[in-house]
Amino acid sequence: MDQNTPRQDVKPHAPVRTALGVLALCFTLAVLGRGLSESFTVFLKPIAENFGWDRAQIVSIYSLTWLVSGLTAPLVGRLFDRSGPRTVYALGLLLLGSAFLIASRAQHLWQFQLGIGLCVGLGVAFIGNVPNSILLGRWFGPRLPTAMAVVYSAMGGGVLALLPASQLLIDHVGWRDTYQIFGIAALGLVVPLLMLPWRLLGAGSPHVLKKSDPEFVDEGWTLPSAMRHHTFWALFSTFFFTAAGMYAIAAQIVAYLIDAGFPPLQAATAWGFSGVVLVFGMLGVSALDGLIGRRPSVLLSYAISIIGIVLLWLLQYSPNLVLLTGFVVCFGSMMGSRGPLITATAMRIFRGRRVGTIFGTISIGSGLGSAFGSWCGGLIHDLTQSYNPLLVFALANVVLGMIPFLVVPALRR
Repeated sequence: MDQNTPRQDVKPHAPVRTALGVLALCFTLAVLGRGLSESFTVFLKPIAENFGWDRAQIVSIYSLTWLVSGLTAPLVGRLFDRSGPRTVYALGLLLLGSAFLIASRAQHLWQFQLGIGLCVGLGVAFIGNVPNSILLGRWFGPRLPTAMAVVYSAMGGGVLALLPASQLLIDHVGWRDTYQIFGIAALGLVVPLLMLPWRLLGAGSPHVLKKSDPEFVDEGWTLPSAMRHHTFWALFSTFFFTAAGMYAIAAQIVAYLIDAGFPPLQAATAWGFSGVVLVFGMLGVSALDGLIGRRPSVLLSYAISIIGIVLLWLLQYSPNLVLLTGFVVCFGSMMGSRGPLITATAMRIFRGRRVGTIFGTISIGSGLGSAFGSWCGGLIHDLTQSYNPLLVFALANVVLGMIPFLVVPALRR
């Protein structure tokens, strides 16, 4: 046989195997991004005690992280549309590594705001939900909600892995050396990332668009035209208010549990264990989407979140493992569980060449809400010296977050 004749028994890259590889990559990056950013809830108390800062000052760092992440989302979507995933993801890891190295040497509040606030916010945006959603949309088509549920559950995996690990490292080497370890680890992943076959991974499946909708016609959505559509603002407000309610609590949850009487490692581990139940919550809500419909699934997730807030309120009066478990299961399992369905809704309504930019802009709502909620939570705690007004604030925002699914026709279908 002629050596130049291609062998007929050599199969090309299997689309399913490549799609699963893309899913694993997005999951890993999401674990790093969310785990490293959420680890600040463990660093909050030791940093505040080290410098004598009040709760609002220290929480401002965490708030800035999510503010920057949200505001950067449209730029990330646009860069992804133009330059592809390789550039976006590599920049994300470089920013995260630099951020923690800066924080390990910080002496003033503005230095923490620059490192953990600005650079981590940018890094999370560059390896987070916006680029992951676009990339997975190229491979999974109608199965995007399930794929996004797996990736969103990475938040739980990151929390589960890195919060207890952060607390253990802080106990043994201190918070500065822990930040240095995080920085070196993030930078060390840049080279392996760059060596991946990005031409294959970024191309997507040639059959996804055809299979998801054979009659699909790009309606020419642009950012200005999308912003004139009421569904754009309905999705934006859902992201904003839900994030405000959940992050008002999440930013201070470890401190709350410690103040309620739980040992620091137990508090960090308990909240870290929410990563386990979050996986089931994500997949469960996405499965219900196919069984009972999107709107009932989303509303059920909000109801469970509300139950979790009530259990957290009871914990300060009766700090026991039963209530703690109930809170972790209810609140932790729904922490972001609506994200895959809201993301899939946005990608379906505004799909086309500009979907990255449009979805990135909608995601500003999540970043603004996370920043607003966490900062207001710290301020409310400082002004009242109580967690009760904070919990009322969180509950009100969660209720506001579900209203669009009750009144907006496009979200009720």
